[in-house]
Amino acid sequence: MAIIDSQVHAYEANTPKRPWATVPNWPDHVTGDEMVAAMDKVGVDGAIFISSFSMYRYDASYAADVARAHPGRMAIVKPVDPEDENVADVVAEWKKTPGAVGIRIMLTKENKRAPGHPGLDRIARAAVRYDFPVNLLCWDNIDDGTALVDRHPDTRFIIDHLGILQPRTPPAPAQPWADLPKVLALAKRKNAVIKVSGACTLSREPYPFPDIWEPLARVFDAWGLDRCLWGTDWTRAFAVVNYEQAVTPFLKTDRLSDTERAMLMGGACAKAYGWSPKKG
Repeated sequence: MAIIDSQVHAYEANTPKRPWATVPNWPDHVTGDEMVAAMDKVGVDGAIFISSFSMYRYDASYAADVARAHPGRMAIVKPVDPEDENVADVVAEWKKTPGAVGIRIMLTKENKRAPGHPGLDRIARAAVRYDFPVNLLCWDNIDDGTALVDRHPDTRFIIDHLGILQPRTPPAPAQPWADLPKVLALAKRKNAVIKVSGACTLSREPYPFPDIWEPLARVFDAWGLDRCLWGTDWTRAFAVVNYEQAVTPFLKTDRLSDTERAMLMGGACAKAYGWSPKKG
């Protein structure tokens, strides 16, 4: 089976050439080359590289550089700006970028945008026109995320990080799965799939994080494994788990058959993005 990580963030060191917008609690650098080396070490064949909003905002130029350097290993997704009246042109240009497989919306509470925001409508329509799925970050704001998915039934949405707010540092919150009922209800929307990314950060037990499997089983049952995209969310998860710890529990668990593992850890992602890795 081809193993595809549905969400990774690579980046250069913070320099005047390409300065970071914020400085998160991540390593000083995890370049595209370093990310591919980490993938090789644990047998991950390819990854969807989400350009880091916290560092680069709407500039995905580094992601484009990495996709050119590793064309068979990295496909790329760009955050797009709902406040840009010309965002449809931005999406059209991104479609021409080698390795581009999607766009991303940040629909979090701090951004204070309603689901009916005209910029979100422009992005959703452009995604249909240019045949891109929309990655939707709506953790801690899943009601608005659901409303946006319902508002645009012809747009394909990929729900980031199980739709559940995940910690940047340990420990996990006391009730990490509190929004799970809303996540399960969202599964009824046939124009959405969900990333099972960053799940290990929700564990309140040490590696290999055995307490994630009961809530994940409910996600798998509601969404179907062909709509569940495994991912690590590394390096955002850096302070909680290392890359190997985020991969191995899914590779080794006896909770999944080989067929189920192949779908969760690659098949569903390849289908959602229309992309499969090719090793040189």
